[in-house]
Amino acid sequence: MNDTRHGSPAVIYVSHGAGPLPLLDDPGHAEMIDNLKVLASRIVRPSAILVVSAHWEEAAPTVTVGADQPLYYDYYGFPPESYEIAYPAPGDDALSGAVREALAARGLPCGTEGERGFDHGLFVPLKIMYPEADIPCVQLSLIKGLAPAAHLALGEALAGLDIENLLILGSGFSFHNMRAFFTPDTAETTKANDEFQHWLVETCADPALSQDERSARLVHWEDAPHARYCHPREEHLLPLHVCCGATGRPCDEHFRLTIIGKAASTYLWQPA
Repeated sequence: MNDTRHGSPAVIYVSHGAGPLPLLDDPGHAEMIDNLKVLASRIVRPSAILVVSAHWEEAAPTVTVGADQPLYYDYYGFPPESYEIAYPAPGDDALSGAVREALAARGLPCGTEGERGFDHGLFVPLKIMYPEADIPCVQLSLIKGLAPAAHLALGEALAGLDIENLLILGSGFSFHNMRAFFTPDTAETTKANDEFQHWLVETCADPALSQDERSARLVHWEDAPHARYCHPREEHLLPLHVCCGATGRPCDEHFRLTIIGKAASTYLWQPA
């Protein structure tokens, strides 16, 4: 990793789709794949990438350590080729150490993990965005209990990272109701998803909101229209809280997508 001090990182929240399907030419992920390529083109090529994945929860924030990370195929029931996907991006202990220092400066403990490997919240979007797998990567866990304020605070701590061309990638899905993916849409369910996505866009993009107002909305996200329909469990939403905490301002760009038939959204903050 290049340690040169260079201001705030680029920050992106992506909706990463269903398991490995984006890497298996699934037509329901075409818009998502195109959007990931657009997002990669919008920012300077990263010197290192810190991924906050919806698929990893620990009692305290935890970062991967070690130069060589295996892939953790944290899904089941997919074709055999799903378990042969490769993404040999190197780890980055300098970045892991910088994350631990940034969290410690805010009084947050941070553990390390050297054996779990990169889950599909990392390797699916990054294999599309940066297929060469030559950018050092570190993965950061969510915090068990899934308290929204704790994840905003986690993001605020990451704002202390001052590393040239760092990318912080929040990898989740702005709609994540597993039952709904296997149930035919109705006018009512489509409207519910649309209204929640509109609320997210307003929360993350409206410059008329102060950061205090934005944070309050995210802390009380369950009050949003149809929140629990869109997120029966919030692990796929909370990487967005981390992104909002790390930036402290409205996003620069947002994108509305359809992924496997559901409305979803992604958000980009350029370096300040």
